[in-house]
Amino acid sequence: MIGTGIAYGTFGELLQGRLTGSVDFLVTLPIPRSSRAVFHLDLGTDEVEVRPAHKLKSLRAAKNLLELRGARCGGVLTVESDLPEGKGFSSSSADLVATARAVGEAVGATPDPAEIEALLRPIEPTDGVMYDGVVAFLHREVRLLARLGHLPPMTIVSVDEGGKVDTIAFNRLPKPFAPADLREYERLLDTLVVAVASGDTREIGRVATRSAVLNQRLNPKRTIEPMRAVCEAVGGLGLAVAHSGTAVGLLLDDADPRFPDQLDRARRACVRLAGHAHVYHSLAVPEEVRCFTRT
Repeated sequence: MIGTGIAYGTFGELLQGRLTGSVDFLVTLPIPRSSRAVFHLDLGTDEVEVRPAHKLKSLRAAKNLLELRGARCGGVLTVESDLPEGKGFSSSSADLVATARAVGEAVGATPDPAEIEALLRPIEPTDGVMYDGVVAFLHREVRLLARLGHLPPMTIVSVDEGGKVDTIAFNRLPKPFAPADLREYERLLDTLVVAVASGDTREIGRVATRSAVLNQRLNPKRTIEPMRAVCEAVGGLGLAVAHSGTAVGLLLDDADPRFPDQLDRARRACVRLAGHAHVYHSLAVPEEVRCFTRT
């Protein structure tokens, strides 16, 4: 009785802000890096152990799901991840979703995304990584807003400004958004919905850049203007940032004939700027793409 679970992380967000009605939302930028969980169910105990021991949120999720499923047992939960913590890559969300899937499989009742939302809602604000593809998500309410589809192949060349951001503390900060800001975020979301559905990488990059600039009042990035200059110099699509993290990336279209040269130039420019360059890719498009639907 062993269950396994996986959940992919994100490179920050394509868009994050607030909609009319004071509803905070984000739009995910999934990447093929993940958290993986294994749960060894033990019928001889009601204790749950987590490894590594600091994954206390995952421990809480595991216990809550066992109770929800009426499973009078315990076990050992092991969580591994190649997502950096405190950087804005949805590492905590991915840990929790992978845990829910592993524990659910072990007891013979894997939770669906809506059940995972309900499970995680009391624990912390959560990104929408329980859903495939790009989603608009109400991260403070832990509730799906919309499924947008999947991104075309794109590459992110990024720098990390260092340190860590406490996502829970960030979400408690006052958001000084005026009514005009809310209307702009509505327009940006509507634009992004169409852009993702049509695979319009230029428009995706434009929306992401605008969101990064708007976020400067909340979590300013000192490298955003130098990175914009690099992006323009190499002919990139725009910028994507970890709005509640430390990463700033420029977006490239893998289908652009100039892509190999763009990637090389962007990497070298990032190394000159920050002493390093990290390269990530959008999560691959599956055979069947779900269309946009509002819930």
